[in-house]
Amino acid sequence: MLYSFAANVIKVFLSLFGRINISHKERLPKNGGYVIACTHTGWVDILWLGVATMPTKLHFMAKKELFENGFTRWLLTNLKAFPVNRENPGPSAIKIPKKLLKEGKVIGIFPSGTRTQEDVPLKRGAVTIAMTSDVPLVPAAYVGPNNFSDLKKRQKPMIMYGEPIIPDPEMSKKEKMAYLSSELEKRTNALKEELQMSK
Repeated sequence: MLYSFAANVIKVFLSLFGRINISHKERLPKNGGYVIACTHTGWVDILWLGVATMPTKLHFMAKKELFENGFTRWLLTNLKAFPVNRENPGPSAIKIPKKLLKEGKVIGIFPSGTRTQEDVPLKRGAVTIAMTSDVPLVPAAYVGPNNFSDLKKRQKPMIMYGEPIIPDPEMSKKEKMAYLSSELEKRTNALKEELQMSK
């Protein structure tokens, strides 16, 4: 209930600065759990990805420090976020998303692990979670405003989803990891380039 309300409030607020262009949402799996791995350049992309994927609710990984305050802990929990220690990720970093995926939920992860406009090697969290849970890994890219300053400039926000990445079941665990990592990097970069060319 709170998630849908918050998502609609966020959508109205962000749309005041420019409506989002969403491409290839039909590529998202229709049934079952999956992982969306999106590029990350600022806090705005987190909000727009959650809004763009509606009515599907995204369960986001969030750094554990955000859960130390009582109000933000309550808010984030109700917005389907769960804490992870980014410096020293323990078993819960995998256990919680695996449980959610088994229930058919959708996990949103920003594999770069940092807000940057520079190309950085994608971390393996999204790949590991998708592989060990045996669910599709969906690449996504965002181009647009990253902060309040960008919003005021009315930069156009755009999100594009890629085809789900599903490894051959005959592959070994090591081969699956290598395939998913390579494909995620390649497809995410291709999506980002396509969005930047359409600006």
